[in-house]
Amino acid sequence: MAENKKVEMATAYDSSSVEGKWYQYWEDNGFFHEEVDKDKESFSIVMPPPNVTGALHLGHAMDSTIQDILTRFKRMQGFNTLWVPGTDHAGIATQAKVEEQLAKEGTSRHELGREKFLERVWDWKRQYGGRITQQLRRLGASCDWERERFTMDEGCSRSVREAFVDLYQKGLIYRGNYIVNWCPKCHTTISDIEVEHSDRDGNLYHLRYPVKDSDQSLVVATTRPETMLGDTAVAVHPGDERYRNLIGKTLILPLMNREIPIIADEYVDREFGTGAVKITPAHDPNDFEIGLRHKLPQIIVLDKEAKMNENAGQYQGLDRFEARKAIVEDLKAAGVLVEIDPHSHAVGECYRCSTIIEPLVSKQWFVKMEPLAIPAIDVVRDGRLEFVPNRFDRVYLNWMENIRDWCISRQLWWGHRIPVWYCDQCGAEICTKDKPSSCPTCGADQLTQDPDVLDTWFSSGLWPFSTLGWPEKTPELEQFYPTSVLVTGRDIIFFWVARMIFMAMEFKNEVPFPKVMIHGLVLDAQGRKMSKSLGNGVDPIEVIEQYGADTLRFMLITGNTPGNDLRFHPERLEATRNFSNKIWNASRYVLLNLEDYEEGPRGELALADRWILTRYASTVENVTEALETFDLGEAGRLLYEFIWNEFCDWYIELTKPRLYNKEDVLARHTAQSVLLEVLEGTLRLLHPFMPFLTEEIWQNFPVQGESIMMQPWPEIPAYRDAVAEGNMTLLMDSVKAIRNIRAEMKVSPGQKVEIIMLASDENQRAVLETGKADILKLAGGASVELFETLAEKPSQSASAVLEGVEIYLPLKGLMDLDKEVTRLEKEITLATQDQQVLETKLNNPGFTNKAPAAVVAKERERLEGILARKVTLQERLQELKQS
Repeated sequence: MAENKKVEMATAYDSSSVEGKWYQYWEDNGFFHEEVDKDKESFSIVMPPPNVTGALHLGHAMDSTIQDILTRFKRMQGFNTLWVPGTDHAGIATQAKVEEQLAKEGTSRHELGREKFLERVWDWKRQYGGRITQQLRRLGASCDWERERFTMDEGCSRSVREAFVDLYQKGLIYRGNYIVNWCPKCHTTISDIEVEHSDRDGNLYHLRYPVKDSDQSLVVATTRPETMLGDTAVAVHPGDERYRNLIGKTLILPLMNREIPIIADEYVDREFGTGAVKITPAHDPNDFEIGLRHKLPQIIVLDKEAKMNENAGQYQGLDRFEARKAIVEDLKAAGVLVEIDPHSHAVGECYRCSTIIEPLVSKQWFVKMEPLAIPAIDVVRDGRLEFVPNRFDRVYLNWMENIRDWCISRQLWWGHRIPVWYCDQCGAEICTKDKPSSCPTCGADQLTQDPDVLDTWFSSGLWPFSTLGWPEKTPELEQFYPTSVLVTGRDIIFFWVARMIFMAMEFKNEVPFPKVMIHGLVLDAQGRKMSKSLGNGVDPIEVIEQYGADTLRFMLITGNTPGNDLRFHPERLEATRNFSNKIWNASRYVLLNLEDYEEGPRGELALADRWILTRYASTVENVTEALETFDLGEAGRLLYEFIWNEFCDWYIELTKPRLYNKEDVLARHTAQSVLLEVLEGTLRLLHPFMPFLTEEIWQNFPVQGESIMMQPWPEIPAYRDAVAEGNMTLLMDSVKAIRNIRAEMKVSPGQKVEIIMLASDENQRAVLETGKADILKLAGGASVELFETLAEKPSQSASAVLEGVEIYLPLKGLMDLDKEVTRLEKEITLATQDQQVLETKLNNPGFTNKAPAAVVAKERERLEGILARKVTLQERLQELKQS
């Protein structure tokens, strides 16, 4: 025990004067960094790397708060702890930022050239890339900044080349023509999961295609008539009787006068529309697959600017939407436009710029997914990797079981350039980790590297082990891999989580983490996603500046269950700030009353001491269990309830007579000792949630140590006193009942009242007798009279009935008789509702046969107590009505 410290706590908590000070102290002293210690069990997390272009949003804040809570918890538990921070190079987003800058300067990346442009991007990254990591510091993130990584740093870049070459050599990476999602504005492909869909009002155009050398025709429907110029077939279902005689015949494509076949394919839904579908293999992913099955030509009619190309005939050069209007008019004129129906349908948009995506056939690099998906599916099915909550297992498996090959090439300059070179002499394709000096086939030294870069998610998929030094066998990789848990939002299960799992299984042959803790999204108060277009976004830094980081952190992880979305209600910030102030004021009061405290043996523990020590022990146990099972919201709730409702509202109040009585030194010392033990331990429990507040308070405690974050996590105390819990509950319920009567009868706070208590049970009377002084003080009593029986109930008195105890407050001249009748009727109604719930439960064989006998017995005992209370309330009501 350290010498007593002079308490230097302001009357009010000011987060702005505290947070920067303590974060700097933690970082300067290296508290976030740990060397590899093989004698300790490890705990490690990798931070989902935010985009280097980004600013902290509430999703980041929630994600980082959860990770920080777990990391601080495990650090205090004595684990060899590592939380790896880092940022993602964010190919499309970062390149777009720099291109915007260049446009303002009147130039472009093409004018600069690739090398100079990349220099500008690195300059931008050095200037602005650290913004989000500084904001994470404001939030209190205790990650190891000495091990900060960037997806394009030297080590991660080497990992990417290693992985690419390995997959290429195994035949799992290939280059080929395939249908891709093309963004005409960003000028690059994007993956299926990067396409966002929104419903748009459009039209369904019904077109008549004539059968060659016949007066017959087929009617097809399309939302995109401009793509008909690239049609190479019309498909019907092989079992559709309407068209069986037409299969194999030839149609004449309107406007183009090109002959196309009628084919049969089971993909066609005979119930949708006319049951005949136009097939454009170069501009629709489903048509592309049908085209491969039937060996249809791929006619590309749109270029990479989404303008009609040379294959579009007279429409060449028109924007796709201008072309649509012109084609519709020409179809009308040709008499083949049957009808136009209004039609709302989902349209794919680029996740970055919201431009409508154009499906195009293009030569791209792909990862073969089926061989990689199988082991990644198995680890979830056999329990080696678990999602928390486990309902996300099915979400993950559904996607993995239906996964398509992954297009990994992007037509960008910023990113990991594909490590493939082409020989200018013989055309050989060379894939190596380092730039080759000559062609291994013909010996020529004129080589050209593939211009494309890899999808950002390729490098992110290696993150759990590339950040620890892979492919080198580093001490960090050996100690901290697999990592302990991944914390992430449900929105990137497909983007990131799945890719980390199959990459880890391929390159490390073990899961990257045994647990994936999924949290929901932060929505506005109306349940909408936060977005610039809705103007409903909330800047976490503004919240921190107004309320403090601890308030934001605690608000984000409470009031919600794992995996569910959280609605952001500003009033919850006010409530959480009130909680911070409550802790501050209570701690200040306690510490001011500890300035003369000296360590020594305690005297006899009072009932309140035995009760709070028992409640504290339960809180340590339950909070620890909740954190171990990733139920952070429940852990926060338990702490809130204990601190506010038990420690502050009851125990501190009950210790005041002893603290103020300096003559009874031993009783005062005992109260001080229990206050110190419980408050100091509770602050350690609270520290992972509210690190700044707890550090500021803890530094005033008469204890040794550099920081609360370096203190051990509280051991679960063995102390338990169930009798004290029951007795204290009786006292608290009695006080609460008296307070309720006073409030409902509108008795002023300063008005002292007589209190008459009736308890037939000897033990209850003994507890109430001992607690008379506390009841007087806390319930505003003028006197307390305690009886075993009463010949007649006090007249003109308000009453309350507890299990085994009746309380009367004679309020002659103060009581409204009608109001008391109404109050008692309400109490009887509530008791009846409780009775019905318990009777239903106890009449259910599913409960009585399956629940432990002790649980069933306890519920029967509760029912008996409710019935007895209800009888007493009815008797009291009858007495009042007759008076």
